[in-house]
Amino acid sequence: MTDKKSELTQQEMKSLIKKIIIRFSLVPIVLGLFILVPAGTINYWQVYVYIAVLVVPMIFVLFYFLQNDPIFLERRTRAKEKEKVQIIIQIVFTFILLSGFVIPGFDKRFGWSDIPIYIVIVADIVILFGYLIIFFVFKQNSYASRVVEVEKSQKVISTGLYGFVRHPMYIGVIIMFIPTPVALGSYWGLIPMVTIPLAIVFRILNEEKVLCKDLPGYKEYCQKTRYRLIPFIW
Repeated sequence: MTDKKSELTQQEMKSLIKKIIIRFSLVPIVLGLFILVPAGTINYWQVYVYIAVLVVPMIFVLFYFLQNDPIFLERRTRAKEKEKVQIIIQIVFTFILLSGFVIPGFDKRFGWSDIPIYIVIVADIVILFGYLIIFFVFKQNSYASRVVEVEKSQKVISTGLYGFVRHPMYIGVIIMFIPTPVALGSYWGLIPMVTIPLAIVFRILNEEKVLCKDLPGYKEYCQKTRYRLIPFIW
């Protein structure tokens, strides 16, 4: 692997690290607010296990990419979409996620669901598996930005997980987020979360228009790798 750290100046690395630390620190705080406040209690062990499942692997992933591909992390810090359709999808997706966190909080407060401990643990394991898929996608595609964009030096990735479907990261996202309410002890929280695949379908359709137009070789890649998200289905 090439030393991609040389592509960032020392000042840029310091700025990137500062930005990552700030955003990383906000993760447990934001999750805590959106789940614990509606729950009305801090006696909510599922939340702490869930946060650990997210944060602990995230620490290792951040250190890995800071060492091996900081340019990728810089791309992941970009959050402003350029496409109007993607801005709308981003807003809808944020609403879905927040609903998927808030509803389990109220579920805890009012005792709507009674999920056995072993099912909660299984959900956490599934979430970890989804995160693992995303990590491998990140390793294989340094251009996996959070926003839909094409850079001048960007190339089509067609190997690894990209040899099976054109958008493997979204598989990881679906696996990671749909079981989240169950990991938080709530069945009712599944109601908004099960709409995630629909939002992702709309995102993919618009994203592929941009990639076919701006990324050389992407149309040929689409002909080679037929399925967008689910092998043999779509």
